[in-house]
Amino acid sequence: MSSSSAAFFDLDNTMIRGSSLYFLGRGMYHRGYFSKADISKFVVANVRFRLTGTEKPEVIERFKKAAQDFIGGHAVSDIHKLGEEIYEEYISPALVQKTIDIAKSHLNQGREVWLVSAAPEDLGKIIARKLGFTGAIGSKAEIVNETYTGNLDGPILHGQAKANAVFELVKERNIDIKNCYAYSDSANDLPLLESVGYPNAINPDAKLRIRALVEEWPIHDFRRFRFINRMLGPIVSRVVAAGAYLAPRGRKKPE
Repeated sequence: MSSSSAAFFDLDNTMIRGSSLYFLGRGMYHRGYFSKADISKFVVANVRFRLTGTEKPEVIERFKKAAQDFIGGHAVSDIHKLGEEIYEEYISPALVQKTIDIAKSHLNQGREVWLVSAAPEDLGKIIARKLGFTGAIGSKAEIVNETYTGNLDGPILHGQAKANAVFELVKERNIDIKNCYAYSDSANDLPLLESVGYPNAINPDAKLRIRALVEEWPIHDFRRFRFINRMLGPIVSRVVAAGAYLAPRGRKKPE
């Protein structure tokens, strides 16, 4: 049963500190799913995609190809089990408690709470279930014979595509989009933020912070060293994370 209102939360750097795909890749790498060269290509594509802040088709296609290769050929049950483990190992410690508190306040007021992310929808659903949220929508991976094919089933939920997915969801659940809330750290989500009645910025990048100030949208900054973050945004943290990710480390062989 749906309610008359909903709150939509971006995942990366809004609900969690860092990239959910980074955590998934890290867990898969340490379990011997692929080589350092394989994960390096994905991380570079992921960082480039996240940092451009553009809708350039060539950038999106590079990320799309990397994302397809990421889980292609693996059994759905194996990736779901891995997702549960990675939530406990990496995602749970990276959760932003103050964002969770906002989400739970919406639940307490009778609103639905959804995660909306460009990350794989299956991973988003695990996180939403663990946190007691209504659900999650994300980029869908094609499945044939209970195995990920390496193709996407629809667009990457980025920019306008994310807003379109929310439009479809509220239509199905008979919710007025103007009675909804949205929270994000990135100007890439402006199509969604501009569509809801109550847009909010959480840990915003520079472009989103400026827009939020102009529009007088609420700004929630839960980051440490807020002054530095206001100047540099999430770029530094993502680049540093990518550098650490590519550093030499022992690799666990598959059992």
